[in-house]
Amino acid sequence: MNTERWQKIKNLFEAAQEIEPERRGKFLAEACAGDAELRREVERLIDSLNNAESFMEQPAAAEVASMFEDKKTLVAHHTTGSQPNEKFVAGTVLANRYRIIGLLGKGGMGEVFKAEDIKLNQTVALKFLPDKLEKDKAALERFHAEVRHARQVSHVNVCRVFDIGETADGRHFLSMEFIDGDDLSSLLRRIGRLPSDKAIEIARQLCFGLAAIHEAGILHRDLKPANVIIDSKGKARITDFGIAGLEAELKGGEIRIGTPAYMSPEQITGREVSPKSDIYSLGLLLYEIFTGKQTFQADSIPDLLQKQQTTAPTNPSEVLKEINPLVERAILQCLEKAPEERPKNALQVALMLPGGNPLEAAIAAGETPSPEMVAAAPKKGALQPAVAVSLLACVFVFIGLLMLMSKQTSLHRFVPLEKSPEVLRERSRELAEKFGYPAFDSYHGFISEPAYLDYLRENDDSPARWRKLASGQPAVVKFWYSQSPEPLVPLGYGAVVVKDPPKNISGMAQIYLDTRGRLIFFEAVPLRTGEASGGGGATKNVDWADVFKEAGFNLADFKEAESEWTPLHAFDERRAWTGKYPEQPDVAIRVEAAAYRGRLVQFEIVEPWSTPAGQTPYQGGIGTSISAGILLAIFFTVLFVSAWLAIKNVRRGRSDVRGAFRLAVFFFVLRMLGWAFQTHHVASPDEVGLFLTGLQTGLFWSCFVGLMYLSFEPYLRKYAPERVISWNRLLAGDWRNPLVGRDILIGGAAGLAVIVLGSLRHFVPVWFFGEPPLIPHGISNPGGAALLGIRGFPVLFLNQITASLVLAFMVSFLILFFTLLLRRKSFGYAAFWLLLSAFAVTNDIGAGRPLSGVLWSVLFPTFLVLTASRFGVLAMASGFVFYHLMVFYPITMEISAWYAGDFVLCVIALAALAIYGFYTSLAGQPIFQGNLLADNEFR
Repeated sequence: MNTERWQKIKNLFEAAQEIEPERRGKFLAEACAGDAELRREVERLIDSLNNAESFMEQPAAAEVASMFEDKKTLVAHHTTGSQPNEKFVAGTVLANRYRIIGLLGKGGMGEVFKAEDIKLNQTVALKFLPDKLEKDKAALERFHAEVRHARQVSHVNVCRVFDIGETADGRHFLSMEFIDGDDLSSLLRRIGRLPSDKAIEIARQLCFGLAAIHEAGILHRDLKPANVIIDSKGKARITDFGIAGLEAELKGGEIRIGTPAYMSPEQITGREVSPKSDIYSLGLLLYEIFTGKQTFQADSIPDLLQKQQTTAPTNPSEVLKEINPLVERAILQCLEKAPEERPKNALQVALMLPGGNPLEAAIAAGETPSPEMVAAAPKKGALQPAVAVSLLACVFVFIGLLMLMSKQTSLHRFVPLEKSPEVLRERSRELAEKFGYPAFDSYHGFISEPAYLDYLRENDDSPARWRKLASGQPAVVKFWYSQSPEPLVPLGYGAVVVKDPPKNISGMAQIYLDTRGRLIFFEAVPLRTGEASGGGGATKNVDWADVFKEAGFNLADFKEAESEWTPLHAFDERRAWTGKYPEQPDVAIRVEAAAYRGRLVQFEIVEPWSTPAGQTPYQGGIGTSISAGILLAIFFTVLFVSAWLAIKNVRRGRSDVRGAFRLAVFFFVLRMLGWAFQTHHVASPDEVGLFLTGLQTGLFWSCFVGLMYLSFEPYLRKYAPERVISWNRLLAGDWRNPLVGRDILIGGAAGLAVIVLGSLRHFVPVWFFGEPPLIPHGISNPGGAALLGIRGFPVLFLNQITASLVLAFMVSFLILFFTLLLRRKSFGYAAFWLLLSAFAVTNDIGAGRPLSGVLWSVLFPTFLVLTASRFGVLAMASGFVFYHLMVFYPITMEISAWYAGDFVLCVIALAALAIYGFYTSLAGQPIFQGNLLADNEFR
């Protein structure tokens, strides 16, 4: 019998089931006029349905069943409401809880009854195993598996399964949501196909439901019209998890279980199945919804299976000419034979359909959208060319402005920096050897000490007060050099700094030079044994004139005085002199020095503002104390509350654990790379300890970042998903998404704008209020890598990337914390702004800045609130990256300066990031076509 003949039998058979028995004969006589054989065949099939078991034993009927989906469709449809075959009459109470109302249907894997839950006073559906399968262990196990799997899914487009129970006579049943509606198979039989608008709506709902199933790690494997119910409100509900399973557990013969007409090629051949197998079944289902026809039709099951594997489906437009091209493309992509060529997930299929927004639909349904759904949100984010060009131009203009303003705002532009670190290191090594301390291992760097700046601020109100720094004396930027006869192994993170390792080994020495190479400070640990340097018991005297010469002084210009500062190490000679700086005669100084056995052990220039190291108690003002208290409170609040929220979210299954893990790994890799560049490595067993210290620090910060992400991201995804769309797309690997480029470009421009506006407070008070200029920005020196040229670039770069992520997440967490605490988004943003503004203002007042400068303190909190509320996490992280890199690298117009190399690399990196954001945000739009002055709103 050919396919066309079987199709006629199918249509008549299904139509006859919808007609009352007394009218069925007249219907068939009219429908089969002129074809008595056709009428007899249909009537034979109808008559055979009086006994479902005997029906399935008939070869012809079984052949029809394979074409019409499976025996469950036919038998269930025929027996719905048929009292003679019911095993429980209406009114029967099961398990002291469920009162039977009537039979809803029968299928190959069970019978379904409508019942009343007496305890909860609501209608439910009870599904029973057929009698012949009640003793079948495999069927019983599958029945239990259906409950296990279905209970993991809670979605408006998936039928909910509640529990499993057992009757007094040992019959197993599961209770599930009663859906007042009709299965899609019956609906399609009656009307042929759904109207286009309704079909798109149903298709999108099926995508949402299937996405929720896959999110729980479950494969449905039996997606077909008979397993979709359209409820009384017109919503699609996916049902029947009878052969569903966890993706990781499906193997062997279980893979091939399913309905042949709706199985994927890999499922038919027993290859590995995946969510994309369900995507293929979804394509078959959508094909039938939109066209009213099955994708593949055949005379037998073998022919059907062969077509599924080898034959390309007929284009839907050949069946239905008016079908939307977008729908056709979505269906055909789902029906690709190779799984890797199908859509990534069901949400992507939903996005391929005309109109609609799955993110808004999920939120409207009260669901927390998954990270994949947020990433797949239809918001494109492409910028108008005029806006993109303007933002890119702003980035370069802001960089140029900062370079121009650095001469008046940056400390390193005021002090003389003619000598490179390599020249100063060699100078320090020569001095140490000259004073009798040969080196085995050494390390060096720059530090800034603002005491002289504070002295000038208090004693000099002239507009040119910072010009006095050009002489290099007193030194506010100092080069330090530490050396040891043994490997220098710090006690801290791994970077050798001024006070780490401590000077406790004989022969260790530390030297401070000003930026012109003049000696400022010398400290050495004397040898505990050995002859006096003069030999024969005589002690050689130190040539103090020569030591003064190394400091740029003439001993004759100084007057010897009584020593006031006790040297830190053993000495047998102690001297002191008073005088003035040759280039700054208005600053009186005292030189303290000491020697032991003819070797210099201490040399130090004591200025009016100097205090003995390690002796003077902490003198921080109340502003500094309050600022430190706020920072500590913020840190520990974020740490402990984020841990609590993260555990809570993970237990509820709301967290993006996979994204958090990727982020933590990325962060850990960056931290370890930073450790590798920053650490002073030694060829000794101590290197193991340094590695463990770095590993410990890297693990802590990566876990901290992961906890913060797990704590705030689910809430943002639920209540403000638009703030994490670009972030989720980036995390998913969608580097070329226009929304990603948009947020990176906007964040970068905003971050640089904050620096430019903040720098204006060095000019506005002077121009408009006649106030003396503010203290220039000191050298920000995280990791001791500032002013080290190319060598310091990777340390600063990696540290600031990780710091930017930490700060972006901390800001997101704090805004979330205040929002949850105060119950409103606007209150949450306001509370965060007030907290940060209070911190900034207190810090500025503590630093002695005038009120006119304090007004700029609210710029940074305002930038954070506006960026976070308008664009979200990625834009804020990008803003931090641009801000920190420009602040921590030495901005300069003198590109030929030895320290300009790392700044140039910084500008190249930022320019590349901005150009990437610009190009990506355009999404292929031409720049110089059309009216660039047209509406330039973000879209």
